[in-house]
Amino acid sequence: MRFWRAHGLGNDYLVLEAGPPLTPALVRAVCDRHRGVGSDGILQPVPPAGAADYGLRIHNPDGSEAEKSGNGLRIFAQWLVLERGAPPAFTVWTAGGVVRCEVAGDDVRVAMGPARSWGPETLAGHEAWRVDVGNPHAVIFAWPEDWQRVGAAVEASVPGRTNVQFVRVEEGRVYARIWERGAGETMSSGSSACAVATVCVRRGLVPSPVQVQMEGGVLTVAVWEELDLRGPVEAIGRFEVDVGWLRARGV
Repeated sequence: MRFWRAHGLGNDYLVLEAGPPLTPALVRAVCDRHRGVGSDGILQPVPPAGAADYGLRIHNPDGSEAEKSGNGLRIFAQWLVLERGAPPAFTVWTAGGVVRCEVAGDDVRVAMGPARSWGPETLAGHEAWRVDVGNPHAVIFAWPEDWQRVGAAVEASVPGRTNVQFVRVEEGRVYARIWERGAGETMSSGSSACAVATVCVRRGLVPSPVQVQMEGGVLTVAVWEELDLRGPVEAIGRFEVDVGWLRARGV
């Protein structure tokens, strides 16, 4: 089992290059940061649907699947260019829709498609702005000390669960903490940055494009008819899983 690893501002993913079929149990074992390789998720190349150039399935560390991931797509796009000879611009099919990617060295841009947003509603006792960017989000304008507990409660409060962002806006700067569906606390998230930027712009809090400051760094999101996500990707290297480790887990 062989992976290529990279991160987008501390949000790290493994691209599956070779190995047995992925099951939820195997995904959880691989993503375990103490007994496995450790990762915020696994990116699995698949045949594209429709007219897309490439296809991608996104596995969360808890074994569930995500429809779309901004950082995951940016990492997958860089892998395609560096390791598979893809051109600098192409399209990728995901369960959350087809996106356009552009790679210029470590600067990777993804056109995430349009956002659907609704007014605020109460989730687990907190006012949250619901946004869909191909996957679900709940944006909360609060900065609670126990934000991880609140994030977990809000995540579980809707059918199918949701990603959660805690936001504050100070002097035109947008700060966010990320609780990712299926992963928990994470240093950055591309789709979360898109959701946060969408709500901030539509509420008139900041103009587009928006720089979203997360623990891992800054992602830039232009909010037009479609969302344009841009930021750095850093390749880490390749990892091959020991055969004995796989056998011990029934593979």
